[in-house]
Amino acid sequence: MAEASISPLSPAFVNLSDVEASAREKLPTMVWDYYSGGAQDEVTVRANRAAYESIFLRYRVLRGVGERDLSTTVLGQKVSLPILIAPTAFQGLACAEAELATVCAAGSMGTVMILSMLANTAVEDVAKASSGPVWLQLYLHKDRGAVRQLVKRAEEAGCGALVLTVDSPCFGRQERNIRNHFALPRDLLVKNLLPRRLTRLPSNWPELNQSSFEDRLDPLLTWRDVEWLCGLTKLPVLVKGIIRGDDAVLAVQHGVRGVIVSNHGGRQLDTAPPTIRVLEEVTGAVGSSCEVLIDGGVRRGTDVVKALALGARAVLIGRPILWGLSVDGENGARQVLEMLSAELNIAMALCGCSSVSQIGRDLAMAPPEWTGASLRKGASE
Repeated sequence: MAEASISPLSPAFVNLSDVEASAREKLPTMVWDYYSGGAQDEVTVRANRAAYESIFLRYRVLRGVGERDLSTTVLGQKVSLPILIAPTAFQGLACAEAELATVCAAGSMGTVMILSMLANTAVEDVAKASSGPVWLQLYLHKDRGAVRQLVKRAEEAGCGALVLTVDSPCFGRQERNIRNHFALPRDLLVKNLLPRRLTRLPSNWPELNQSSFEDRLDPLLTWRDVEWLCGLTKLPVLVKGIIRGDDAVLAVQHGVRGVIVSNHGGRQLDTAPPTIRVLEEVTGAVGSSCEVLIDGGVRRGTDVVKALALGARAVLIGRPILWGLSVDGENGARQVLEMLSAELNIAMALCGCSSVSQIGRDLAMAPPEWTGASLRKGASE
């Protein structure tokens, strides 16, 4: 087994909370609230984090953990750590290099970047700058011709998968953005929605931001549309926004290769359950028929262990990458990944695991009222 390689960290940051605090000081209030806020009372935003804190790790001892291997595979692609970068919109608000900084950080750490459809950098440019896997996140909006064109662009750029967000027939009421009158600067283009080589927004075009994009969403979407997308491309399709086992089964039945247990970071339906709480329901429903990933509230290496113990193949992080970008561009995003990697490395050793495959269900003590939370033997025995 290869021992995990951990780069020295900036002495200014000990953990992700330090990076978050620095980003909050640096960013304008409107941008900070856009990145950090959720829907309505933000109950789900807080619950995502609190749910991880309610799980305890039932570690094992004397397991010979002198070397640890953090690598795993996702959709058959080897990655150096089970931490992927979630799709987040408008990264140009965080730093000038925007998604180019993120993809370089992901490549340097040997993991996957999922590029948002609402990125400020074109998929072709992100893929060209990458040294690792890039996936593209999509919304199926009303203009199916535009969707076909973007799927073709992703294929030609060399993307490894498509991630379809399915929890957004409309956007949740994000009250911070309403109060701040959030709008994207007109010179910060949403390039995956525009003709490939457009460098300036024509004066007669409406502003393209998250609010105006909502008009493009199709609330009439059904599982037939998921099947349509799967039939449109040879790329594997994952669906993001699943919180129920029965929906996960339907996803598999309609052709997807993976599901991402996600409540959109608490930005859509407030009081939706925290994702880690419903993870076992989803993994139990689909079994080995598809891969299951999870996002929402991951802030510590121990959180990664807990998610893997409850059945996830890997976790996705979104807001922490935005914090890192805001503080120090590519280097800041990379440090976020390095900190989580270092914490995961230590947590695995202290749990008695020398590889990701040894992280079993027996490690996680979840509250008994959670679905599927009864203790059973895991892969670490």
